[in-house]
Amino acid sequence: MADGADTTEDLARAAAIARGTLRLLADLGLCGIQEMTLANNRRADIAAIGPGGEVWMVEIKSGVADFRSDAKWPEYMPFCDRFWFAVDHDFPQELIPEEAGLIVADAFGAAVIREAPAEKLSPARRKAVTLRLARLAAMRLSAAADAGWTASEAALTSTGL
Repeated sequence: MADGADTTEDLARAAAIARGTLRLLADLGLCGIQEMTLANNRRADIAAIGPGGEVWMVEIKSGVADFRSDAKWPEYMPFCDRFWFAVDHDFPQELIPEEAGLIVADAFGAAVIREAPAEKLSPARRKAVTLRLARLAAMRLSAAADAGWTASEAALTSTGL
């Protein structure tokens, strides 16, 4: 079990990877949000939508132990057109499965190392995921604009949507 310092370091590393990955996605024309709950009750670290409606999901891994302890990542794939792992430069890239794309990131930016295979969503699933993402983003924007209002944790991850 990790001690408090290890946990704090892992959280800081994950936050840096997320920041750099979101910057990369924006450079690629996608708008992303963090922590979106899917219809199967899994929570994507980053969900993003492109100008043509394409949906990408990114799973952030702060280290090898984080990667090895996560067997649920295939459950994200039915909810996106492309699925990626984002890691830092020290992560052993050969661990990332071929079914996923690979992004290497730090707090300032990121690079695509390996493209994610594309699997188009069905129109009904695309609509459901797009609506969930849009409502979650709008809810978070409303919460940020209204200093006196606090959304429930369920609402902030879209469980209540």
